Parts: sequence; C-alpha cells; structure tokens
Amino acid sequence: MARKKKPEAGSITWFDLTVKDAKRVRDFYRKVAGWTATGLDMGGYEDFCMNAPKSGKTVAGICHARGPNRGLPPQWLLYINVASLKKSLTQCVKNGGKVLHGPRGAGEGSIAVIRDPAGAVAALYQTG
Repeated sequence: MARKKKPEAGSITWFDLTVKDAKRVRDFYRKVAGWTATGLDMGGYEDFCMNAPKSGKTVAGICHARGPNRGLPPQWLLYINVASLKKSLTQCVKNGGKVLHGPRGAGEGSIAVIRDPAGAVAALYQTG
C-alpha cells in the first residue's frame, strides 16, 4: 500500500469557518457560491463539508462554534502546514504573535490558531 505523501510545509491545506449558526451560514454559501453540503457528524451535532458544485470536491468547512471549535473567531480560517507545530508556536510568540487556541489534535495531526503581530488569525497544522 502506498504511503500518503505529507503536505509541503508552508502550503495551505484547508479553509473553514466557525460560527454560532452553521446551518444558516451553510445555506448562505450554498446560494452565494453554489456549493453543496455534506454533513459531518460531530457527536450530537453536524458540521458541514462544502463541495464545489460541478466536481463535488470538498473545498472548505463550515463549523458550529462548539465542541473543539468553541472559542474560535467567526472568520474564514486558513490552515498552514508546518514541519513542527511546537517550533512554529515558539517562533510565533518570539516574533510578536499570540497563540489563541490549542494546540490540540485534529484529524491525523495537530493544530493551533495564532494571531500575527498585525492582528490577522491563521491556523497552523502539523500532520501526524
């Protein structure tokens, strides 16, 4: 069986949006962007994978601000692949940034949400 190739450090791996009313926002983007949605069981509620209308490829997520996403800002969040989450978080703080959320496990890896010195927010993701 072929091993799955790790994403390149520095590349963008994912986009999602965490909001109080994910169903309402899901429906908004279905109408505005033409996306279709697939539910993702979160153990008592559903978040949503948003899919391109023609190919059906999952392009983003829309999540409820609860469970592991409680406390995340309501904005489109991009996920940047890093080689070492621990080293990247140390560099974040050392260079004027702030760790807002995490680190915590996510899928096959770990994530943390940071704020840069200008106030912009991003997630850092290290695969397992």
